[in-house]
Amino acid sequence: MDFLKSAVASAIAKGSSLPFSLGDRVDSSDALWTLHNATKRDDGSNCSVFTFDANSNRSRLPLAKNAMRKFRTLRHPGVVKVLDTIETESHIYIVTERVTPLSWNVKRKSISEETAKWGLYTISSTLKFINEDAASVHGAVRVSSVYTSESGEWKLGGFDILSSMNDDEAIIYTYGSLVPDSARYTPPEISKGGWEAIKRNPLAAVDSYGLGILIYEVFNGSFSGSDQVGKTTNVPPSMHQSYRRLCTANPKIRLSAANFVDQGKKIGGFFETPLIRLSDDIESLGLKNEAEREEFINELDHLSEDFPEEFFKMKVLPELLKSVEFGGGGPKVLTAVVKIGTKLTDDEFASRLTPVIVRLFANPDRALRVSLLDNLPLMIDRLPQKLVTDKIFPQMTSGFTDAAPVVREQTVKAVLTVIGKLSDRVINGELLRFLARTANDEQPGIRTNTTICLGKIAKNLSQNTRTKVLIAAFSRSVRDPFVHARNAGLLAFAATIDSYSEDDCAGKVLPALCPALLDKEKLVRDQANKTLDLFLQRVRKYSSTMADTIIPPPSVNDGSAANNTNAARIGTSSDTSWAGWAISSFTNKITTAKGEIEPTSNGNTLAVPEPVRPSSVPQSTTKTPVVDSPQYTSSHLRTVAAPMVRASSDNVTTQTTAADDVDDGDYDDAWGADAWDQEEGKADEEETFFDTTSSPTPTPAPAVAVPYDDGGEPDFAGWLAAQSKAKASKALPKGLNKSATSKGLPARSSAASKTSTARSSKPAAPAKVINTKPKEAEEDGWGDAW
Repeated sequence: MDFLKSAVASAIAKGSSLPFSLGDRVDSSDALWTLHNATKRDDGSNCSVFTFDANSNRSRLPLAKNAMRKFRTLRHPGVVKVLDTIETESHIYIVTERVTPLSWNVKRKSISEETAKWGLYTISSTLKFINEDAASVHGAVRVSSVYTSESGEWKLGGFDILSSMNDDEAIIYTYGSLVPDSARYTPPEISKGGWEAIKRNPLAAVDSYGLGILIYEVFNGSFSGSDQVGKTTNVPPSMHQSYRRLCTANPKIRLSAANFVDQGKKIGGFFETPLIRLSDDIESLGLKNEAEREEFINELDHLSEDFPEEFFKMKVLPELLKSVEFGGGGPKVLTAVVKIGTKLTDDEFASRLTPVIVRLFANPDRALRVSLLDNLPLMIDRLPQKLVTDKIFPQMTSGFTDAAPVVREQTVKAVLTVIGKLSDRVINGELLRFLARTANDEQPGIRTNTTICLGKIAKNLSQNTRTKVLIAAFSRSVRDPFVHARNAGLLAFAATIDSYSEDDCAGKVLPALCPALLDKEKLVRDQANKTLDLFLQRVRKYSSTMADTIIPPPSVNDGSAANNTNAARIGTSSDTSWAGWAISSFTNKITTAKGEIEPTSNGNTLAVPEPVRPSSVPQSTTKTPVVDSPQYTSSHLRTVAAPMVRASSDNVTTQTTAADDVDDGDYDDAWGADAWDQEEGKADEEETFFDTTSSPTPTPAPAVAVPYDDGGEPDFAGWLAAQSKAKASKALPKGLNKSATSKGLPARSSAASKTSTARSSKPAAPAKVINTKPKEAEEDGWGDAW
């Protein structure tokens, strides 16, 4: 039957011109009114509607009209707030704020002791206002007359028989007994003498008795009859004495609601709780001075987690936001705001907190900025990525260059929090430029934190930027004068080992790590050894997979037995001796030598002549055998040979380095990467220092083997060949009397040319025996050529 009535009322409300839309019924008790959830048609906001069906309950219509009138005239924070009242021929509607019956939580026994005290304090204060200020009697104080708002606050309703004692014809005298279930809650004096007994007793006596029953119901879940009145079962011990005085049978000595509140608010009283103090102070938070505000926030921090979340969301949070943004609340108030914000839903957070957070990041207060950065991890998941990239991060960047070190340090730490919400363009551009500044900060702690930050965000950097930035930054950190900065650089290298190629590990990272092996601090030395071992293991593992050589095998022509003989005699690339590669490389670049190398007087073979020495290079101190016979002139010097061509592996290395330099030149940042390029250039110069000249290589004649050009020095191989012919023919070689220029050979030097001319003009002399013993003074000026 009740369901049918609810359905009919809902259909009437939906089909009529009422300013609300009825929803589900939420009151299941046999009360005078039915309570429905509803929404306002004009703005869609939540509300509740108390509905009275006049057709089915005509005898109680005066009570419904009295309640409607009292709701419109009685205004108090502890009273259900009325938005509108509508009276038709068949129904009376009272539109209020969204409320739910307290009986739901009471029956489930889901109310904590602190929350119960806070609610009873609100109801007691409201009764004090009704009895003393309004000079009225509620007459129906019980659980069914109390509701909870969206903010979790307890609100008093049930004004069916609320009457002013200044009215001789008050409705409570006539219709008091028509209230549902009135016999169970009626005080003893009313049961004996009727409602007229109110006039003969203190005005607050009836409501005090009802307040005592309400206390018992709240802590025990139900109330069955008068035999339970005054029992202290489950009632907090601190309330026992005052509670008994509320329930005493003698109305003359019964404690009033006002006195009950005063006793509870005494120092150490049962109403002296953090939650009650918070509810009293929250309305005047904007008027408090700094000391009072700090005391209030300290009270807020001591609140436990079982306090009503709705109260913090609906009442405390708006006041705190006003205090932070306009009242100078400071960092402590912001911390309380964020703590409450964690309990909001995503929609509530977006509508209530997000706009304020964006505005606070633009606030120039340093203490507020530091508090925002500290609490950012609790908020970042609720903030959209576009909002962080476009509005919050641009405001954060001022912290990288702030004059206060604590702001710069907190800003660097906050990068780890916001990195997941930033775009790649911002990360690899603007963010890295600011981190480059903090990497050179005057504060060693900020430099250290920057290194740690880079190590943790390495995976967020682009592939083109990552290696260059990390190597430059960590290498600099390893050389930092601050010991913890050096240690952080080593740890960062180890943590980001997967970000580098094997070539970078061997050519850039390992050279940067080696100086730390002899660091003055044992902490750094130990970490350097650990990090170095990691990179060495990786490099060795990779090198074990590489080919033995990339030099192609020499082509062997059929019938070229001389080449095969020389390769077998001098050595090939497969020679495993330590100098095998050098000998092989030398023999591959010159033609096969003819004749035999004669031993010197002391049994050693003649040394290979050194390259041409520039005039700016000092003479070598090594003594060299000198050919002093005039019969051996420059005509026996060999023709100019093609310069040695670098091996294919050298060419590959040069091309690779050049390619790297081109790539590195495209990257331009503040990390000192250009300085690293200069270091790479120096390394390349050192590599090419021992290479032959890079002049163009002339193509050798296919038929005639061009001998090696010794820079104008005596042709020892030719001289040996001539010596052999001389012994065989017993005559001087013809070519010795000719000038070196007659065969088109270039003159060795002006001094050598004059010497050759002078010798050629002399008559032929008998062949001399060459003295191979080194002389202390070089007579023919060859030392300049060496």
